[in-house]
Amino acid sequence: MKHIVIMGATSGIGLGVARVYARAGWRVGVAGRNREALEALAREFPDNVVARQIDVTSPEAPLALLALISDLGGMDIYLHASGIYYANPALNVAHETAIARTNVTGFTALVDTAFRYFSTRGERGLLAAITSVASTRGIGEMPAYSASKRYQTTYLDALEQLAVSHGLPIDFCDIRPGWTRTPLIDPTRSYPMSMSVDKVVAETVRALIRRRRLTFIDLRWRLLCALWRRLPRRLWPHIPYQTSREK
Repeated sequence: MKHIVIMGATSGIGLGVARVYARAGWRVGVAGRNREALEALAREFPDNVVARQIDVTSPEAPLALLALISDLGGMDIYLHASGIYYANPALNVAHETAIARTNVTGFTALVDTAFRYFSTRGERGLLAAITSVASTRGIGEMPAYSASKRYQTTYLDALEQLAVSHGLPIDFCDIRPGWTRTPLIDPTRSYPMSMSVDKVVAETVRALIRRRRLTFIDLRWRLLCALWRRLPRRLWPHIPYQTSREK
């Protein structure tokens, strides 16, 4: 039986992916901060799901992840779907630093733990993360968020090089969705080219099955990001970008 661990499985994309794998008969380790959501998922799939409350910003998070892997009986795939988001053009310091703690420091601690586990396991593992199309360029309304996602994509690049240089059998998936209608975004506002959670979950699972190194969700966002990358640096500050609008 195969095993997948999903960090950030209490809502949105992580929760949806957990349900898909549990229904497919996998052993699924789920983690996040919301204990009630984790317990509800474990009750929904009592034979497949093992849950553990983990706050990625806690110093104890790496040990808690290893304990979850042990309880599950192993790990073939690690999916990091944990993250927070604020649109913050006013540069609220508390919001910016909270994003950094979760999306940078917490991400690093847990992804490193998964990498070290796979490096000693001796069998091929898959280390995957839900990053974002926001990693493409720094976006004025979400400075810390776009920077944190750029950090994540660069970190995965570095880990891949490290794995190859040491001959480690670890594959990597960088999954970059556009706006997804999860609890992270304001339900009273309309977001450009937004997608349902079900659509993004299906594309995420497909990327994991195929072990795609890089996946943009969806084609519209892939094309837009290609355009963003090609814009001269001097033009980028003048590109109007509105993250959302009133319904």
